[in-house]
Amino acid sequence: MVNFPAIKKSQRIVIKIGSSLLIAKNEFNFKWLESFADDVLDLKKRGIELIIVASGAVSLGRNYLGIEKEKLKINEKQACAACGQLILMNNFMKAFKKRNNKVAQVLLTFSDTEDRKNSLNSRETINSLLNVGVIPIINENDTVATDELKFGDNDRLASRVAQIISADNLILLSDVKGLYNKNPKSDRSAKLVPLVKEINQNVFKMATNETNLYGSGGMYTKLQAAEIATNFGCNTLICKGNIDNPISCFLKNKIGTWFLSKRKENRGIKNWLAGTIKISGSIMIDDGAVKALNSGASLLPSGVKKISGKFTRGDIIGIIDSKGKKVGKGIVYYDSIEADRIRGKKSSEIKNILGYEGRDEVVHRDYLTLNVK
Repeated sequence: MVNFPAIKKSQRIVIKIGSSLLIAKNEFNFKWLESFADDVLDLKKRGIELIIVASGAVSLGRNYLGIEKEKLKINEKQACAACGQLILMNNFMKAFKKRNNKVAQVLLTFSDTEDRKNSLNSRETINSLLNVGVIPIINENDTVATDELKFGDNDRLASRVAQIISADNLILLSDVKGLYNKNPKSDRSAKLVPLVKEINQNVFKMATNETNLYGSGGMYTKLQAAEIATNFGCNTLICKGNIDNPISCFLKNKIGTWFLSKRKENRGIKNWLAGTIKISGSIMIDDGAVKALNSGASLLPSGVKKISGKFTRGDIIGIIDSKGKKVGKGIVYYDSIEADRIRGKKSSEIKNILGYEGRDEVVHRDYLTLNVK
């Protein structure tokens, strides 16, 4: 028998709200937000710390500025976001002020989570707000972010926020009840999957990239977010959000999809590594190296079979086995050209090959995180 995570026993929860929940008929859905605020405060009264990741700034700004064309240039998106953020936060402040609670806006960029120092700074800011009872409302800083340096969707942003602040549960509110084995919008035989113990290719095949009018993501991006979260120790729930009091409804009916994390505890640099999104390249290793890593060893050049992509020393690279299965990821000590020259060689040969005394390891175990089996 599987014990499902208990939301009411959580210490910290990140809740992601999609654009389709906050916008109805091109207007801000304040009625829904009020019901959601009641749910949030019910959890907060239990001593649970809540962090909200909210979408919709670009769509709200587009409506505010009266822009009707479908495709926006990056500078137009940034202008819309600048206007939409005000609308978004004014509504959140209004809803929570009526309930004698304070909120704060936190705008994050891709580098605020992918850069270790910035990640720690973001964590301290969010912790400081939680310590004084303020509910952080987080969004991507679309006013300055470019397409090359964006999360692309707030599902993945929410998973990285959950990692930064060490949340034990991530809730992704959706316009569907959870993950189905087929697309429920086109196949009536589709069945809800209540529990996923391991996110693999078979699970991703169940997803559809279909999005709503206002959002940028679909079920596929939610699975990506769940994969990131479960890798560092955070359970993830996808449940229906486009109803009044969505959290209360889930607690009553228990209809949704849980993704369970098998990682018991993971702190510091390894925690940050486990949730990173940007991977600069990959290294394929042999079966002996896989066994050594699982036994707690570092990755030596002798176990490296193939180098893919271009990366430099200090980048985060993926590690895969000879069949292409993900083994883990870590911070690499050599750039891709050097790593390719020393692959398959003994550490004692590095100096003769590269012309300088390098590290014995390609990736040290202290800067390595493995996928949980």
